[in-house]
Amino acid sequence: MSSKKVIELFYDVVSPYSWLGFEVMCRYRNMWNIDLKLRPAFLGGVMQASGNKPPAVIPNKFKYMNKDLARLSQYFGVPLHPPSDIFDTMFNKGSLAAMRFVAAVQEREKGGDKQVEQVSRELWKRIWCEDKDITEPASLCEAAMKAGLSSSEIKEVLELSSSKEIKDKLKSTTEAALKYGAFGFPMLVCHVNQKPEMFFGSDRFELLAQCIGEKWLGPQPDRSAKL
Repeated sequence: MSSKKVIELFYDVVSPYSWLGFEVMCRYRNMWNIDLKLRPAFLGGVMQASGNKPPAVIPNKFKYMNKDLARLSQYFGVPLHPPSDIFDTMFNKGSLAAMRFVAAVQEREKGGDKQVEQVSRELWKRIWCEDKDITEPASLCEAAMKAGLSSSEIKEVLELSSSKEIKDKLKSTTEAALKYGAFGFPMLVCHVNQKPEMFFGSDRFELLAQCIGEKWLGPQPDRSAKL
C-alpha cells in the first residue's frame, strides 16, 4: 500500500489563482512525495451554488486584482498577463467547454494525469499569457496539439467532451468540491488519517505543508524549473 498522502486539487482554467496553485503543487509533488489528484471542475457552478461573488464584479476587488496578479506572476514564476477584457473572458465566454474538454482528456487517459496536466497548462497559457480564446473547438484543439496529443487523440477527446458521460463527470466533480465546502478555486483537499482537510486559495501552502508534515520552501523551490 502506498504511503503517499493524497491531495486533491480542484481547479478551473478560467481562474489565474488556480494556475498558481496548480504549478506549485506540480513542483512539490515529488518533493513532498504526495499522490496529487487533479480534479478539473467548473468554477461557475461552484460560485453560483455557494453564493460567492467573483472579484471582477466588485470594483475595488477588480482594481486590486490586476495589480495583485502582476506581483504574483513574478513571485510564483508563472507568466500571468491578464487578457485584454478580463470580464468578457471570465463571465461572458466562461470555461464550460474548456473544462469539459479537460475532463474528456482525463477520462480518455484512464488513471494517468500527464495529458490532463499538459492540456490544462496550455489552456491557462492561452487565456492568461497569450490573450487567446478557449471556447471554440479549434482553440481547444490547438491547446491539445501544443500539449502533445496526436490528431486522432484530439478528435476523440473533442467528440467525447460533448457526451453526456463527460457532462455528468464534470458536474459530479464540481458537486464533490461543493461537498467539501468549496466557494472558489483553487481548492486543495489533503487526506490525513482518513480525514479530509480543505484549503482554499494560492496562499495557504504553509498551512498545507504543516498539515501533511512537510516543509514549505517557497513557490519556486527549484528556480531552474521552467514552464
